[in-house]
Amino acid sequence: MTAPSTTATMKSIAFFNNKGGVGKTSLVYHLAWMYADHGLKVLVADLDPQANLTSMFLDEDRLVSLWSDDGEPRTIRDCLRPLMSRQGDILAPVVERLQPTLGLIPGHLGLSRFEDLLSENWPKCLDGQEAAFRVMTAFHRIILSGARQMDADLVLIDVGPNLGAINRAALIAAEQVVLPLAPDLFSLQGMRNLGPTLREWRKGWHKRADELPQGAAIEMPSGAMQPAGYVVMQHSVRESRPVKAYQAWVDRVPVVYRESVLGEAVTRTGDREGLDASGLPIPDPANDPYMLALLRHYRSLMPMAMDAHKPMFFLKPADGAIGSHIDAVRACYQDFEALARKIAANAGVMMR
Repeated sequence: MTAPSTTATMKSIAFFNNKGGVGKTSLVYHLAWMYADHGLKVLVADLDPQANLTSMFLDEDRLVSLWSDDGEPRTIRDCLRPLMSRQGDILAPVVERLQPTLGLIPGHLGLSRFEDLLSENWPKCLDGQEAAFRVMTAFHRIILSGARQMDADLVLIDVGPNLGAINRAALIAAEQVVLPLAPDLFSLQGMRNLGPTLREWRKGWHKRADELPQGAAIEMPSGAMQPAGYVVMQHSVRESRPVKAYQAWVDRVPVVYRESVLGEAVTRTGDREGLDASGLPIPDPANDPYMLALLRHYRSLMPMAMDAHKPMFFLKPADGAIGSHIDAVRACYQDFEALARKIAANAGVMMR
């Protein structure tokens, strides 16, 4: 197996939950701006065929230009076009510079057409077919090329809410995985599905990587996709605590996360409590080291942010953030800054 290759210090983190509607894309968008605001060079890769993250970053006129079929490799679909047509290898991306320290590999709705080719080539890697490895490592190599263009410190990867072949290839390109959750039954069930799938994909990729032909000049991802923690999104609050209905679901997360995502042995003592393999009580959410944040729903700020085409924590009075909104913007910045620092620390990346 060829050694995994990356830039000297760049770390890749995917944000993934097979349950949609939890605010995952908005989370990636805000974290990207927060890291850039703190001086990190950040590359964002939109690997969700819905391309919602790209539409958050770019206005409609720019999207029309990017999604025109003039052949220039400006989106993830364009970079994959030679592979998809079986006429060549990937093309290097043209990173969309949002500011000097923030770049985007734009998504494209046509990415969904890559699904069948990925499914077809996953088993072929076991036969040591070099062409199959070029397909399976395409996302990693495109991201690596983009990261080198801007000497990125950090890559944030947004993926769609499913367990299909596109997400399998996208997660192979990630060293760590952050799970955004909503405090409800559906997110907990999604976590029960996701955890075993991540372990299966990791094991499957390592088995295939050992079959890479000697001398194949392919930069290989590690396929580590290590769980880096979870973020509970969009809860309503009363006196700085989630309302009772949401709290009941939040309380269940630590046990389910350890059982399903980490694959740890848990002795359940109730729906919300359990003992770890050492016989110690699993902490409640407030003290759980795997909980990265419990983010409130900034309902009044998001519509303003969408109109202003900027993150919620950058809103100004000219954008309509006046009166009580000023305090909300300040609190929003503090919340996302604290979350960004935790994720960066877990990845070994220093924020100033």
